Amino acid sequence: MKHKLTLYIIVALVLGVVVGYILNETLDPKAAANAAEHISLITEIFLRLVKMIIGPLVFTSLVAGVAHMGDMKTIGRVGGKAMVWFVSASLCSLLIGMVMVNLLQPGAHLNIPLPPTSAATGVQVGSFSLNDFIKHAVPNSAVGALANNEVLQIVIFAILFGLAAASVGHKAKVLVALIEEGSHVILKITGYVMSLAPLAVFAAIAAMVAEHGPGILLTYGKYIASFYLSLVLLWCVMFAVGFLILGKTAIRVLSLVRAPFVVAFTTASSEAAYPSMMRQLERVPVSEKIVSFVLPLGYSFNLDGSMMYCTFATLFIAQAYGIEIGWEQQVVMLLTLMITSKGMGAVPRGSLVVVAATLDMFGLPAAGLLLVLGVDQFLDMGRSATNVIGNGIATTVVAKWEGEDVDRAVDEARDEELAIAA
Repeated sequence: MKHKLTLYIIVALVLGVVVGYILNETLDPKAAANAAEHISLITEIFLRLVKMIIGPLVFTSLVAGVAHMGDMKTIGRVGGKAMVWFVSASLCSLLIGMVMVNLLQPGAHLNIPLPPTSAATGVQVGSFSLNDFIKHAVPNSAVGALANNEVLQIVIFAILFGLAAASVGHKAKVLVALIEEGSHVILKITGYVMSLAPLAVFAAIAAMVAEHGPGILLTYGKYIASFYLSLVLLWCVMFAVGFLILGKTAIRVLSLVRAPFVVAFTTASSEAAYPSMMRQLERVPVSEKIVSFVLPLGYSFNLDGSMMYCTFATLFIAQAYGIEIGWEQQVVMLLTLMITSKGMGAVPRGSLVVVAATLDMFGLPAAGLLLVLGVDQFLDMGRSATNVIGNGIATTVVAKWEGEDVDRAVDEARDEELAIAA
């Protein structure tokens, strides 16, 4: 069934391109935009259904995972190992984005009219300072955090709840069991929602192509190609490091996260792939307690594709306006983004807010965002899918560091092949 879902999504992607192209060619621009708006309602419904279950799923699975770990020492050890990977991966992502945009110079010689520096972008600026991030990370209402799908706030509350439940011991046994059963029910709901993924993918792609047409890809061809080339380089680095630590299990991880990867790519939302990521990582196998603890943290602190885009898009805009930024300033920008980009939501266009704040911080024209808004959907697809790969490898690596036998499935397959050969 998993393979069929992936196939259906790919078929829906192709059909979406075809239908979108037909609409773009046969309708005038206003009618095409209107048609795209109506078609995209299907995708909006799907993403709303996914968001409906994200908060309860993160809370129930994380509480169960923390309660099973048992004590603060174990939580600190696992969390510390996860953060070592997250910080290293973030630094690598930002650095690759910075180096590649300097080497490829996609913003130079665009040959298109630049937006006036006074133009409004419609993107909120200045909301990712360190002070605001710290205030945002700690919830003032557990119910509010769940209602607004604030993943980082839910993670903090769930960790405290799980620790308290573990410290109470047998008195909380029934409560923890009830929450754990609740997570299984929510996962069942997830299965129902994910069966709609091909329809949502078809609508998302058809609406995008119908409104913008294939021509926008040619206008921004160098920018898009440069960014995807940078992503491929990041994928290679992540896989190489993963292979050094995990061996052939890294190949199994990439194979299993194929379906979540496709969902994230086609919907431009790594959040949409979260439920299926949990199921697939448990098939690696990674224990439920590690998956339910590390994966939610990754969705707040380990958005590798989005991190790369922050340096890439900011420097692209500077190049387009002919503004020279020295290496010293770029290093400061990279270190600043290491802090200010943490906790940004794994939802479509989330990284644009970080880019807007960075432009403002370094005195670059905020109107430059208008240069990338038209093609941001195409780029968001790539960075969302990259977030999925990064978190899949990160969770498995942490499990390996915790002494789990994540190689078991690979070893069993090898033994079976040797038995057949004998």
